[in-house]
Amino acid sequence: MSKIIRTEPGPILSKAVEYHGFVYLPGITARDTGKDIKGQTADVLAQIDAMLEHHGTDKTRLLQATIWVKHIKDRVLMNEVWSPWLPKEGAPARACVQAEMAAPEVLVEIMVTACK
Repeated sequence: MSKIIRTEPGPILSKAVEYHGFVYLPGITARDTGKDIKGQTADVLAQIDAMLEHHGTDKTRLLQATIWVKHIKDRVLMNEVWSPWLPKEGAPARACVQAEMAAPEVLVEIMVTACK
């Protein structure tokens, strides 16, 4: 049976869960929520890159993404950072929806699944 690897498990979530060659990341928000939507998106994507690397994979192996934005009108600006970050012809299956965020200053949250 494959081992489940939990990175920095906490009382309500882990920073990542790896199982059977798949890496599941939780919803990630910007560390600096004083930035605009593009700045927060860049911060989140840098965190995703780091966590995927920690688990021996990268964004070329993305399978799925779920993106929540505070204001759906910001989707266009978020995509201005998201699209160039993606590998050529490597876009994952994706949903992007407007959502009420856990804190008012959070403008974007991204959750991804990748394989190794």
